[in-house]
Amino acid sequence: MPRRKSKNYADIDIFSNVLQPKIKFVAHNDYDLKGNWNANYFKNNNPIILELGCGKGEYTVGLAKLYPEKNFIGIDINGARIWRGAKTALEENISNLCFVRTRIDLINSFFVKDEVSQIWITFPDPQIQKQRKRLTSSLFLNRYKEILNPNGIIHLKTDNLMLHKYTLDIIKHNNLKLQFVTNDLYKTNIENETTSIQTFYEEKYLEKNMPITYLKFQFENDNVVSEPY
Repeated sequence: MPRRKSKNYADIDIFSNVLQPKIKFVAHNDYDLKGNWNANYFKNNNPIILELGCGKGEYTVGLAKLYPEKNFIGIDINGARIWRGAKTALEENISNLCFVRTRIDLINSFFVKDEVSQIWITFPDPQIQKQRKRLTSSLFLNRYKEILNPNGIIHLKTDNLMLHKYTLDIIKHNNLKLQFVTNDLYKTNIENETTSIQTFYEEKYLEKNMPITYLKFQFENDNVVSEPY
């Protein structure tokens, strides 16, 4: 393991804002903060917002700074990436966030029904050959549905047109509520968290003049989400 990556892993072991439950445990058991994030971790009743596959945590940190009245949790399996966001938050004394190092498919071991108000998915691996592993596949959407409150929102920001179109198809196929969509975010007249926060990868894509897509949607019924094709 490269020296810097090794140091990052060592650092997050002592970072107070990084939680690292044992994968073997949460694969079969509920995490002890499930249903108790506000009471036992954040010590308030503010809405909880997740960034899934948070990478370096740019969105988790950026959103936490924009919205101090809300709580944010970044989730990623790669501790070396989480290190950057966690370190920034500690240096800047940002207390309304934390990071969880775990697999996203285990998300239901961490949250109870209605515990989450929004989910951000920013520049995930599009999983071109593995449809079920896409973070907006029916497999994952049904998991999100179990933890989002009735007015919960899912955001997807990606440079991958295939993933963008696939997600639109699954929204249409399941009669989900599409609130906003654009094929080129920075040519759209919108100024909010979708444009004011940029991830490491997004900056690289913009340097290459690649269009960034964005959409947000909600569940409108209790039906099980299914694949469009």
